[in-house]
Amino acid sequence: MHPFKEPLPPEVDTKLRAVKLLEEEVLIQVATDLADNRSFGEQWVVVTDRRLLVIPAEGVDGTVEVAIDEVEEVKLEDMVGAGCLALERREGAPVCVPYSRSLAPKFAEVAEGIRQLSQGEPLSLPTEAEQVRCAGCGRLLTEKNGICAFCIKKWDTFWRILRYMTAYRRRMALMVAFTLVSAVLGLLPPKVTQYMIDDVLTPRANPGLLVRLVLVLLGIQVLVWATGIGTRWLSQWVGHRAVQDVRAELYRKFQFLPIRFYDRRKVGALISRMTSDSDRLEVYMTVAIPFVLSNALMFIGILVFLLVTNWQLTLWVLLPIPPIVVGGGRIWDRMVGHWSRWGARWSRLNAQLNESITGIRVVKAFSQEAREGERFDRNNEGLREVSVTGERQWFIFFTVTNFLMSCGVFFVWYFGGKQILRDEMTLGALVAFIGYLWMLYGPLRWFGEFYNFMLRASAGAERIFEVIDAKSEPFEDPDAAPMPRIEGRVRFRETVFGYDPGKPVLKGIDLEVAPGEMIGLVGKSGAGKTTLINLICRFYDPDRGCIEIDGVDMRKVRLKDLRSRIGMVQQEPFLFDGTVAENIAYGKPGATFDDVVRAAAAAEAHEFIVARPDGYDTKVGERGDRLSGGEKQRIAIARAILHDPGILILDEATSSLDTQTEKKIQVAISRLVAGRTTFAIAHRLSTLRSADRLVVLDDGKIAEVGTHEALMDRQGIFYRLVKTQQETSAIMEVGGGKNDPMGG
Repeated sequence: MHPFKEPLPPEVDTKLRAVKLLEEEVLIQVATDLADNRSFGEQWVVVTDRRLLVIPAEGVDGTVEVAIDEVEEVKLEDMVGAGCLALERREGAPVCVPYSRSLAPKFAEVAEGIRQLSQGEPLSLPTEAEQVRCAGCGRLLTEKNGICAFCIKKWDTFWRILRYMTAYRRRMALMVAFTLVSAVLGLLPPKVTQYMIDDVLTPRANPGLLVRLVLVLLGIQVLVWATGIGTRWLSQWVGHRAVQDVRAELYRKFQFLPIRFYDRRKVGALISRMTSDSDRLEVYMTVAIPFVLSNALMFIGILVFLLVTNWQLTLWVLLPIPPIVVGGGRIWDRMVGHWSRWGARWSRLNAQLNESITGIRVVKAFSQEAREGERFDRNNEGLREVSVTGERQWFIFFTVTNFLMSCGVFFVWYFGGKQILRDEMTLGALVAFIGYLWMLYGPLRWFGEFYNFMLRASAGAERIFEVIDAKSEPFEDPDAAPMPRIEGRVRFRETVFGYDPGKPVLKGIDLEVAPGEMIGLVGKSGAGKTTLINLICRFYDPDRGCIEIDGVDMRKVRLKDLRSRIGMVQQEPFLFDGTVAENIAYGKPGATFDDVVRAAAAAEAHEFIVARPDGYDTKVGERGDRLSGGEKQRIAIARAILHDPGILILDEATSSLDTQTEKKIQVAISRLVAGRTTFAIAHRLSTLRSADRLVVLDDGKIAEVGTHEALMDRQGIFYRLVKTQQETSAIMEVGGGKNDPMGG
């Protein structure tokens, strides 16, 4: 289903027919969740190629109609706990369509679509939208774009988990065989006890038979113990291997998911999939599934023995089971909802933990330790509340279940005792029957615990499978064209892109860059410079328009070929927790040590590296924390040099360097950019003098293009930016410089 063409309910469809909409093309068709009086209700926004209609769920007389060419302005207005799609008309009163906060992302896209149509542009809406409600049942999701705990197919999840285990068929088959033998052996002791009572203890004779029967019980116990060890060893082996496969698949999926996926989720929430969710799944695979298999076989075997022994008493035994099954079915959805919320609470806790530890320097710098502790307490309290609520409901169900199951024992003693008095049953048979009865109730009790744990594990597994099933970047697109060599010609054709729905950052970029040309990107903060770079790397695809590499639409180029020919030095370089040499060689794993040294020398990094005791084997620490900002920047430049890209991106590549080092780096960069298409962003505009052209961005559009000298002569936006920067630098030198005697 298209997110902006929701199916109409019959009564609204009838209203559309009443306003004669059949001859027009419906482009947008979405429902709100608030009525005109801001109370919860439903209205429909229907946009065609000619007009816009707002149709209330009740009463066709309240329909509002606005011609598309009469719309002057479309905007979103914030209200307390809600929002409003506001349409300003050239004539007449404005129209306001309210909606709750949960629908804000969807109506941001709707507003952008209406704006496009009102300005005569072709409609372009995403085929996917952020989901905050389940498309099936309409309930709020515990996480944006998450799963609905009430609509997941639980048994599908169970069989999917089982498929990971059946990948190891031989050991799985052996485990089932051991479990079957153990279950059969477990059925024998009550029958042996029956013979012992009826043939030895009641007649008080045949002591030799007593010895043999005791030895049989001992032998059975030894065999049960041996098969139990075999079953446990095999279940642990298969379960741990299976969850290892799940974690490996999940991790690889993390690597191939698009950047936009991470934009919508917190890192801590994703890490919880790999930690707490996979931990629950691991226990489920290694303990729960083998036990349920064993107890299921035991249950079937016991039921057969009971029916063969005395079918009348067996019916009394089974009497409490139907209400238990009915109650379990009713509590299922409720408990799945609880454990899904429990998983979401854990995700929030992990997200805050990750955020506070990552930003610990900021926390300490602003003395906000107590505030972070209060935030943690709120999330921790929320986790406790949902845990207690779930456990309370489950405890009540489990207690009632145990009571109902114990009722069967009273029936057996009463009716079985009467059969003994009538000589219809022996004492040994009754004792054996009661023994089987408690063995039957044991699995049932365990199934109750398993049921509870299965709900938790199922919710965790679904959160893992949600990531695994997410759409990856098109690395394996069979229709993508290979491009082993890139000349470096880049062409933007009316490119439009925005990170948030309905808020484009780039608005119709049209630019052609020749191979080997160096382009300096200039503009105020938020103008779209970094966004332009992100599109070149294909971290995102344009919403409209396209970007061509050597005359081919970037979306049709094999992604691995494209990125393998692009090198980047970011404003905040990221280094992995390894050695200096490993970080330099990251983009070219097969590089020799001589290659690494040459790249470091070209980046002016060799001198400070060899000055350290361990040289190129120096550990840089997590995120490169053992190095200074300038040292990290130079290692990142060396990494790009060794990568030898066809297209080079310098995003504030010299921002962390002092003036003396920057001069050396500028020489290294001038050698690096030779023969390569280069896009450079620099904080100090004077460092872009060597660029072939400067592209000045303003409000997501190209405002000026030219050389440094030509743009200065024009005295436009670039000229004003340079003058502002010069004035700011002069103020810093006079009143805020490090050599200012008043500044110390």
